[in-house]
Amino acid sequence: MIDLRSDTITRPTDAMREAMARAEVGDDVYHDDPTVNRLERAVADVLGTEDAMYVPTGTMANEIAVRMHTQPGDVVIVESSAHIAAHELGGPALLSGVTLKGIDGAYGVMSAAQVRDAIPVPHPSLPSYLYEPHTLVCVENTHNESGGAVWSLDAVEAVTATARDAGAVSHLDGARLWNASAAAGVSVADYAASFDSVSVCFSKGLGAPVGSALAGSGGFIQEARRFKHLFGGGFRQAGIVAAGALFALEHHRDRLVDDHANARRFADGVAATTGADVDLGSVQTNMVYFDVDDPARVVDESRDAGVAMLVLGPRRIRAVFHLDVSDDDTAKAVDVVTRVIDG
Repeated sequence: MIDLRSDTITRPTDAMREAMARAEVGDDVYHDDPTVNRLERAVADVLGTEDAMYVPTGTMANEIAVRMHTQPGDVVIVESSAHIAAHELGGPALLSGVTLKGIDGAYGVMSAAQVRDAIPVPHPSLPSYLYEPHTLVCVENTHNESGGAVWSLDAVEAVTATARDAGAVSHLDGARLWNASAAAGVSVADYAASFDSVSVCFSKGLGAPVGSALAGSGGFIQEARRFKHLFGGGFRQAGIVAAGALFALEHHRDRLVDDHANARRFADGVAATTGADVDLGSVQTNMVYFDVDDPARVVDESRDAGVAMLVLGPRRIRAVFHLDVSDDDTAKAVDVVTRVIDG
């Protein structure tokens, strides 16, 4: 099976399994697992932050960031279809008591002007306490729902500067920041520099089996460790899985451009059919979203022929390219899916 459902379905490579098997471990609840500590230091160094914290999932990393940056009753500004808004099951409301205010961006990219307009500026005739505090702006890079679209560094810096000017802080959901960096030629440290906190994931594009990290200042991360445990993220001998994440960080970033090239080959093939619509402008990294009249038929018949994808809407299908999909697999996927579409 050529599995294109997500880049989270990758299996550890033999070299990664070896690193995990040999991992030195401790008890991460006491912050004395040496492999976790090495991973956290490596992440902070790569991102240019003071510290980082290993957590089980990207959702947990984002939700801890929201809780750290807000108080109940605050408003958080996000792009309307961002992961925090669309795929974290109401976590901001449940765990932090905040309201999300969505902005419709272009390929998931909010403009500074949109952010500025979303934050109320009370006239002196009205006391500011009559408005909910807008305390946090969240950016997702790459933007999943927009097909893995990439923010430019200029757009990032304009939005974070606008947030600061309005008295808000900013968080980067960088689950696939590695892909954004590879596609744009912008270092992850440059992308992260203007944010107050950053989350990154190891189990998506990098191909590790478990984990994400939240990064920020030393004081921020020290306090965030409390919420890691409060939200149920306390590891014990986590070095076994942290070793896989560390191996991925050190060895799997350079090859991300291969996934991007395979996604483009697949998208071009789908675009050449008569029965599918694909916005090639959205195919900027490793994801391809396309529309057909009967997505269930296309997905079911493609799976029967050896290619797995996801139905994500009344007409929409998603295919994601990753570590386990070779050039030959991509060629087969193009052949199978295009024949099914036009069949």
